[in-house]
Amino acid sequence: MNVKWTPFAAVAVVFVSAAANAQPEAPRVGLAEAVKRSLDRNPTAIVAQQDIKRAEALVKQARAQSFPTLFANGIYTRLDDDRKLGDRVIAPKDQLAANLVLTVPIIHPRAWSVWTHAEDNAEVARAAFFEVKRQLALAVGRAYIAIVTQRRLIDVAERARDAAKAHYDFAHQRFAGGVGNRIDEVRAAQEVAADESQVQTAKGALVRAQEALGVLLGEGGPVDTAEDPVLGDAPPLATILDDTKKRSDVVAQQTRVAAADRLVRDNWRDYSPYLVLIGQPFYNNPPGLTTPLTGWLAQLVLTLPLYDGGLRYGLADERAAIREQARAQLDATLRQARSEVRTAFEVMRKADDALKAARDAATLAREALELAQLAYKAGATTNIEVIDAERRARDAEGSAAIAEDASRTARLELFVASGRFP
Repeated sequence: MNVKWTPFAAVAVVFVSAAANAQPEAPRVGLAEAVKRSLDRNPTAIVAQQDIKRAEALVKQARAQSFPTLFANGIYTRLDDDRKLGDRVIAPKDQLAANLVLTVPIIHPRAWSVWTHAEDNAEVARAAFFEVKRQLALAVGRAYIAIVTQRRLIDVAERARDAAKAHYDFAHQRFAGGVGNRIDEVRAAQEVAADESQVQTAKGALVRAQEALGVLLGEGGPVDTAEDPVLGDAPPLATILDDTKKRSDVVAQQTRVAAADRLVRDNWRDYSPYLVLIGQPFYNNPPGLTTPLTGWLAQLVLTLPLYDGGLRYGLADERAAIREQARAQLDATLRQARSEVRTAFEVMRKADDALKAARDAATLAREALELAQLAYKAGATTNIEVIDAERRARDAEGSAAIAEDASRTARLELFVASGRFP
């Protein structure tokens, strides 16, 4: 059987090959569920959560300095021989001693300060986690919108290919009927092949975007979207600028400033005395001249730090520098947040205007294509005008999809910049 090879036959081979190598469909998730999964499974979120647990563990360690401690000691001593004073053994060669040492901090301002500062650091870690959550939500939102956009581009490319195929079929029928010409058929087939290339390229980009979303969600494979995200209208600029005070990175930096202020205020604790109660029941066998077999002792130990080589002065200077750094970083964070909001707001407005213009252009391009097809079928023009109109329509539809992506992304970035998302 002889099969005639035509330009369109090459495109048919592409269709068959693509169908044979099709990948299984990726699981679909909504935007809210995608953000939730990323916070549960993404390594960045897991690390931030473990930072909180580590800070809470450090609070327990710091708190231990302010709590009583109890230790048990056992001592066995072997001498080379008995120690005697005349005929009396005053230190036998085998001695066994045991005691319990209970230490109770009664007044210990420095230990209390360490405890408080550890709690402040834990609060900073919790605030930092919300900033990780905000950044991760932004990355997930962008990946999610990218998948939605890529599907639109695939739809545009497939519709352009189908339109080009219909034009090829018409040109082929005219040529086969003896009223057309070979160059029209070849041009139409070339446009079908070019559009099919666009389809496959867009599908490859979709796979890449799905894999990127899967990585963000901590999945073992690609993840697809289940919906078109609806972000809603943005409030007035003045309202959003005021919201930046509640943004997670601003709140985290405010927490750091508060912790640094407390450090400086607590400098006096390094100079304060501290009082400790020590209780010690003991067992001593054999008993000595001054130590009975069993007994106990109690002590109140008052310690007044007088001179430590300048350590406390160095700590005070370091804490003051940390406070000034934290305040400067807070000012910078606030300025950056407001700048991001203003920029995102203007970008969103421009993106919305660009989307409207792109949709108008796509509508006009489709109308021009319809007119070019009617003119060609009526014999008023060649198919060069049709192919040119097809390309312009395809490009206009693609530009509209990209403009919609830019509009959604700009709105997402505005909500993230103002702390309204997630």
